[in-house]
Amino acid sequence: MATLFLMVGLPGSGKTTRARELEREHAAIRMSPDEWMKPLFGVSDMDGRRDVLEGRLIWTASQVLRLGNNAILDFGLWGRDERAGLHWLAGSLGATVQTVFVPVDPGTQLERVQQRFVDDPSGTWEMDAATLDRWRAVFQKPGPEELDGSWRPEPPAGYASWLDWLSDRWSTSLI
Repeated sequence: MATLFLMVGLPGSGKTTRARELEREHAAIRMSPDEWMKPLFGVSDMDGRRDVLEGRLIWTASQVLRLGNNAILDFGLWGRDERAGLHWLAGSLGATVQTVFVPVDPGTQLERVQQRFVDDPSGTWEMDAATLDRWRAVFQKPGPEELDGSWRPEPPAGYASWLDWLSDRWSTSLI
């Protein structure tokens, strides 16, 4: 059975390092918007284009899963609703989901993102401690039920289904 791996964590946590390991271990296709945004647009988000790109990567992952292969979304996925929608989507395609949470302490995180910028300024963005603190404050950690695969949340208020929610959040994911 195909598996969708959801990489969850903040910048500098080690998500991409772990995703690359999973890519090799599970013969998976890994998709990361960070590897596309900077080369295409030079910025992390340009007029909402990141959402468009993420939607197309989700669509591509769906095609990979339909073919019975494994896919990795190396997005960060800071919000529970994002992860729940993707859990639903994978299940609707007959695939399993593995949420891979990569936690990081603030000091290590800052050190890693600063070193990453020194090592490869053309491939990443400069981040400071205040920005990382703001992001940490809005990040929603996955709970045990999400990590063990038993999680089956209802769609958020105002949405009749997860399909409706996905259509609103990542409109290009379902084309």
